[in-house]
Amino acid sequence: MEIELYNLNIERAVLSSILFESSYYNEAAERLNARDFYLPAHQAIFTVMGTLSLENVPIDQEFLKIRLTKENQYNEDAILDILATTPLSNTYAYIGEIKELATKRNMISLTTEIKRVIYEEQQGADAAIDSVQKRLFEIGVDSSSKQFRGGKEIVASALDRIKVAKERGNKLIIGLDTGFHGLNKMTNGFNNGDMIVLGARPSMGKTAFAMNLAEKILKGGNGVAIFSLEMSAEDLMLRLLSSTTSVSMGRIKTGDLSDEEWGRISTAADYYAHSHIFIDDDPSLTVNKMRSRLRRLKMQHSEIKFAIIDYIGLMGDQSRIETNRQQQISDISRGIKILARELDIPILVLCQLNRGLENREEKRPKLADIRESGSIEQDADIVMFVHREDVYKAKEEKENKKKAQKEGKDYRSEFKEKPEEEAEIIIEKHRNGATGTIKMIFQKAFTRFVDAEISRAEPIYYKDTNIQIEVKGAQMPPI
Repeated sequence: MEIELYNLNIERAVLSSILFESSYYNEAAERLNARDFYLPAHQAIFTVMGTLSLENVPIDQEFLKIRLTKENQYNEDAILDILATTPLSNTYAYIGEIKELATKRNMISLTTEIKRVIYEEQQGADAAIDSVQKRLFEIGVDSSSKQFRGGKEIVASALDRIKVAKERGNKLIIGLDTGFHGLNKMTNGFNNGDMIVLGARPSMGKTAFAMNLAEKILKGGNGVAIFSLEMSAEDLMLRLLSSTTSVSMGRIKTGDLSDEEWGRISTAADYYAHSHIFIDDDPSLTVNKMRSRLRRLKMQHSEIKFAIIDYIGLMGDQSRIETNRQQQISDISRGIKILARELDIPILVLCQLNRGLENREEKRPKLADIRESGSIEQDADIVMFVHREDVYKAKEEKENKKKAQKEGKDYRSEFKEKPEEEAEIIIEKHRNGATGTIKMIFQKAFTRFVDAEISRAEPIYYKDTNIQIEVKGAQMPPI
């Protein structure tokens, strides 16, 4: 038996109540829009009620008739039916029922939209899934209601925020705590809805810095989603374990561990096994797949507060081979920015920089060095670069030594590679704040960046967690 997904009596009762007491319109408008009414005449009436409310004109029969007649939407029978319905003393439950039925109708109509997308528009499977999931997400958001909150509740929540800020010892943070003092000071934390671009030449440590951010954000009790197109989930996890425990990557990879180091690794592994980290290491990731998967993950795990894409230059869509690469990157960049706003989380996007900067004397990156598309710079709320001068010095020394050997000359280098190198995080664009350079130290053995004022990082031990890890397409590395 098919259930009717509308109730005209309830719609008439709510509209009648508004005509009887116009203040009820505000209660209805907070949760409903005109499309939530099933009958087109009711949609038109509710729309005009909104217009009258904005103009501070009485919402009554006469003004409704004048405005609806002017717009050629006056339906006398519908008005008479509404006037003949007894007004409600409490409209809250009835408004909720209208919204409930409208949501169900939207879900039914989505099935028709799925057929249209597949048969008429002939979209690829990934594009079709992305389109459908976006519509489903919109229905879910539209069906949720957020009511006014009283002063007592708001004050308690505000005081809780102050307590959290006090515990952090940093009053400047208003967004997501990055875990780095210098970065927090410059950005006030990452804001929800922001697209943050992190650029660097190869071997500068952009993936390492992104994983350090993930580590610190996880430590704050938040969830992190990572899309890794270049490295496997296992490799990323090994980096996290090294950075967290201060056990070098070399020793972890070879398994050459003391009992004490093994204990630290085991403790950190247990922490990450119960943390809100999700890794997708699909190397053929497209923007449609990414948006679809991140939307679904966010719906399933509301604790996700940060996402990382490593890196944008490897994303593509083989079904759009006719599109030039610059336009494709522009579309991907715009899609990521829209998704950050839609999910209300900051998304960190890693990108490669043009090779040309290595040929100039001043090798600190600039906005013009971003590879393939100026739209990345345009869409980004923050653009920052990783720069380590010693990387270029080491490369130059190797080239000089090779050249000398080729010419049969002796070459003695005065350059010595250091276990800890000076590094810079250069904020070149900040839509809502300051730009500048943040001094860092890069600890090579642990692929770890630390604030410059910290001489060394102590091993971090994590206990008493009750949250869960999911590694997509891979298994945890053997312990």
